[in-house]
Amino acid sequence: MSDPAETKSWLRWLLAPQQRLLNAALALAVAAAGLFILQSWLLASLFSHWLLAWQAGTLASFDSSLWWPWLVGLPLCFILRPWLQYGRERLSQRASLRVRQALREQLLQRLAMLGPARRGLGADAELGSRLLEQVDALDGYVSRYQVQRQLVVIVPLLLLLATAWHSLLAAALLLATAPLVPLFMVLLGQAAANASQRQFVALGQMSGRFLDLLRGIATLRHLQALDRAQLAVEQAAEDYRSRTMRVLRMAFLSGAVLELFASIAIAMVALYLGMGLLGMLPWAQGEIPVPYQGALFILLLAPEFYAPLRQLGSDYHARAEAEGALAELLPLLKLELWQHPGTEPLQLQQAPVIDCRSVGVDLPGAAARLRPLDLRLAAGERVWLRGPSGSGKSTLLHVLLGFLPHTGEVLIDDLPLDVVRRSDWHRHVGFLAQQPELIPGTLADNLRLAAPGASDQQLIAALQEVDLWPLLRQLPLQLATPLGERGLGLSGGQLSRLALARLLLRDTWVWLLDEPLAHLDPQTAELIGRLLERLSRGRTVLLISHETVGLDWLDRQVELQEGEHG
Repeated sequence: MSDPAETKSWLRWLLAPQQRLLNAALALAVAAAGLFILQSWLLASLFSHWLLAWQAGTLASFDSSLWWPWLVGLPLCFILRPWLQYGRERLSQRASLRVRQALREQLLQRLAMLGPARRGLGADAELGSRLLEQVDALDGYVSRYQVQRQLVVIVPLLLLLATAWHSLLAAALLLATAPLVPLFMVLLGQAAANASQRQFVALGQMSGRFLDLLRGIATLRHLQALDRAQLAVEQAAEDYRSRTMRVLRMAFLSGAVLELFASIAIAMVALYLGMGLLGMLPWAQGEIPVPYQGALFILLLAPEFYAPLRQLGSDYHARAEAEGALAELLPLLKLELWQHPGTEPLQLQQAPVIDCRSVGVDLPGAAARLRPLDLRLAAGERVWLRGPSGSGKSTLLHVLLGFLPHTGEVLIDDLPLDVVRRSDWHRHVGFLAQQPELIPGTLADNLRLAAPGASDQQLIAALQEVDLWPLLRQLPLQLATPLGERGLGLSGGQLSRLALARLLLRDTWVWLLDEPLAHLDPQTAELIGRLLERLSRGRTVLLISHETVGLDWLDRQVELQEGEHG
């Protein structure tokens, strides 16, 4: 579990750019509180004048010209207060939106900087849950709690001063009972924060588990295990429902406790003022310590005195939820990422020479390791990199993609990779991972991940190059055929062809291929291998594979022996 002090420090850092908006919202809320005091005084004086006129029997002859303070002041208060509250809400919500947008952009940027190593942080479903559910959990903390935690001091203080002007004892009663509300708020809020953080952990785990079951649904159907998978999902959903109800039960209980204490305190003030008006106070028999106008003014103020405390008690759960959510995001926010330093432009007109000179990777506390390696790929040369698991093959690809710091030099046509803009280099590099990145959408949507502006004719041309169009043209929707998660609906060989079609759409001079024939049967691997041989001509290719079938066309093999990594 993260350190609470560290979590609060990160929350303050996120809020700092929006402090002006929040201060403006606070100013509007304080102005609304001032108008409420004026409104209460006008109402109390109005009823007091009416009561005195009625008692004196002069109500019928009451001079209407004396009504102008109420005729002007009360409508003004009734109109301006809602507008001030509306302005406060809009400013707070704008600040919340900007905070969440900035946080989500930062998280997306960090994931992008990780490149293929992103998978080490968890399943895509869990990462998606963090970027959506947990970032949005900060909304209540920013839009309500931040302003309310200051109003809880300012507004009661203003009301207390107004009350003390008429009755020091009534002000003392309000002051004595006020600490009970925040005391129970803190006690119950801490328990809610812990429960909320456990909820976010459970939600992330459930999202990842559900996605795994969806991805393996074909295997589960083959093994006739769908009933057991369904039961596992139902049990996980029921467990999450029970957890959610416990959190809600705690929130409702704390709200009820706060309302109880506020109601008792208001009743005490009302009892004192009522007995005083009747002259029945034990220490002031026959006396009226607070006249009718002052008593009514205090009674109108009393509920509002506790309202900020009660509201903060409700919003305290928003703080607990935000702290729980941010605690789950901290590992990604605190992850030290290497920033590629290159700034020079890069233009390639042909397949380049890639020269690795004593390139090594040794990151403290990380799994990425590669002992110093010398490897030169001539222009248009296609090299097969082999070696046992953990020897640094994938690490070398990540270095060549510009996602990992390294020792030694990587030269692209004698130009150091560290000095060129990574975005320029990526325009000339096609990367094929073991699991191609696919989205639940149409075939055209997935192809256009590589070339967003490609026309249907260009997509069809690429599919024809990989011998996939003859099959797809027979489907009713052709390019508009929906594709499920991880390519659900296509076989392994067809998915490999689709990934190759995306490489062709990028039309790059360099191909970095990570296990392109993995999980394919020998016949399909042979077919994909022949496609790779034909389509990769004229490109500089570095291919990683444990397989041997379908790769006899490569120009050269380089073996990384076990132990060549740290």
